[in-house]
Amino acid sequence: MHPTEPTLAQSIDSARRYRLADLLWRSAARTPNKTALVYKGLRRSFAELDTVVNRLANAMTQCGIGRGDHVALISHNNDAFVVTRFALARLGAVVVPINFMLNAAEIAFIVDNAEAKGIVVEDSLAATADAALTQAGLTMRMKLVIDEAGITVGNDWQPIARLMQHADATPPDVAVGDDDPVQLLYTSGTESRPKGALLSARSLYSHYASCIAGGEMSASDIEVHSMPLYHCAQLDCFLTPDLYIGATSIVLPSPEPSALLKTIEDERATKLFCPPTVWISLLRHPDFDCRDLSSLKKGYYGASIMPMEIIKEITSRLPGIRLFNFYGQTEMSPVATILGPDEQMHKLGSAGRAALNVETRVVDDHDRPVPAGVIGEIVHRSPHATLGYWKNPEKTAEAFRNGWFHSGDLGVYDEDGYLTVVDRKKDMIKTGGENVASREVEEVIFQHPAVAEVAVFGVPHPRWIEAVMAVVVLRPGAELQTDTLMAHCRDRLAGYKSPKHVAIVDKLPKNASGKILKRELRDRFASVHTDAGASAPA
Repeated sequence: MHPTEPTLAQSIDSARRYRLADLLWRSAARTPNKTALVYKGLRRSFAELDTVVNRLANAMTQCGIGRGDHVALISHNNDAFVVTRFALARLGAVVVPINFMLNAAEIAFIVDNAEAKGIVVEDSLAATADAALTQAGLTMRMKLVIDEAGITVGNDWQPIARLMQHADATPPDVAVGDDDPVQLLYTSGTESRPKGALLSARSLYSHYASCIAGGEMSASDIEVHSMPLYHCAQLDCFLTPDLYIGATSIVLPSPEPSALLKTIEDERATKLFCPPTVWISLLRHPDFDCRDLSSLKKGYYGASIMPMEIIKEITSRLPGIRLFNFYGQTEMSPVATILGPDEQMHKLGSAGRAALNVETRVVDDHDRPVPAGVIGEIVHRSPHATLGYWKNPEKTAEAFRNGWFHSGDLGVYDEDGYLTVVDRKKDMIKTGGENVASREVEEVIFQHPAVAEVAVFGVPHPRWIEAVMAVVVLRPGAELQTDTLMAHCRDRLAGYKSPKHVAIVDKLPKNASGKILKRELRDRFASVHTDAGASAPA
């Protein structure tokens, strides 16, 4: 056999390949001229999108990026975000999408922990990214900037638009295994520092199948994508499944209500995902009843609990729309269970049943299944699941004990087999669809010299569904204004992580073993944001 001739095993692997980027060129082969992606005035067909992905991938190769390299991506939604994601997949590199709301210190931790070799950043975020790289002491092989605002950046940033015009449009031929990592998503989880969840093509393809089947998705869909693509919900529940099946995607920079409603009307969109906070903002906007939204046939929600009255209002004001609740977590790619449109009213508040490629149980502290009506931890078994946490074998072993992925959420099944999520086992706060770890906020508050004890938890909020609340006990003799402590937090945390309300009390409720009883605090302060003008109970 000639030395360069592939072995039989290599030939079989090539014939059976299941790379993430393959879904795009396969859609391009089926429907080359169909519109794949719309962003502002740009409309790309599937063939055009596939070609520009190849050009960027080949340019990135010349920048020193290759198989297995981690590349950070920090940007609002735009055309270049989508192209970058698939160009990296085509090279077998690992994309690391980062929340653009994080500050330099938070980004520095992620790029350092991820061992990023390259970074792609929107121009308005370049200064923050540079500060993060300086703090982390990192030098990148590749620094690409997306020109959205016309902001001048340092000379070491290359414009990605130029690389997207690279002369070589040949598809890179890179061998990537089904379970090689292709995506590294950082989730705050319940820790003071975020954890990186690794996902493979096998994880994602099985997840896309579950979303497509459970969400009644089809190639005839026209979907508006306005929620951040750095988050797995918009990226992997909606945008990528659309590209997979050949649907048309309209990308917006943000979920600004007037622009979103106008786009639905102009593009005759059939499909929309929003977390509850955004659905509420659309319903309350004066344009809602002025725009022709009759094309909208499928609506999706998730990321946090949807108030029952809002579900009723959506179905009343958008007659004929079919609603779906997608529940899960980043580590599940992210969907684990789905509540379908025919179940919305008689199972209000439920997360539904396990998705197509998922098994879900509710178990006790010994991982034994509990009967209907009994609260326990929600666990899953599925190819959706993460490969594990990057550089964190202890947390990986804890999450995957006894052959199931442990979500950390508490839930209960009813007699019909429908799951309801009743609490977050380790005090996760979901505010406006974003995860906030209470411990991370607590550690920042503990940095203030006047603070003796603190408990951080979520309370109901009319806009954000849930808001971050801190209850503090001061050191003996210390004085501290709540505004001063809130400013302390804003200087050290992203805005959505900072407490919306702070109360100073004499003592925190605790059990006999000294554990703070956060449930009592949640009940005590539950109306702090709904009682207009009321001051917090002390």
